[in-house]
Amino acid sequence: MPREFFWSPTKGPKTTPKTMPMTTGKLRIRQVRSGIGHPQVQKATLEALGLKHHQDEVVHQDSPSLRGQIKRVRHLLEVTAVTE
Repeated sequence: MPREFFWSPTKGPKTTPKTMPMTTGKLRIRQVRSGIGHPQVQKATLEALGLKHHQDEVVHQDSPSLRGQIKRVRHLLEVTAVTE
């Protein structure tokens, strides 16, 4: 029997920051929350981004597909633009 959905006001951020405009540069993606307790799809997205554990950081070239992945797990990530 599937688990019932239980909403907790203390889980996750109260708001998510506005999305940054598309750039031609790179984005630094940092995992600030664990994937434990989240759906398998979200865990797979974190793995596809190259994030293996809490506090891990990766740098990727900005693209629409990357933005879609970030949007899916935005409550677990912190994204900043890389200045070279």
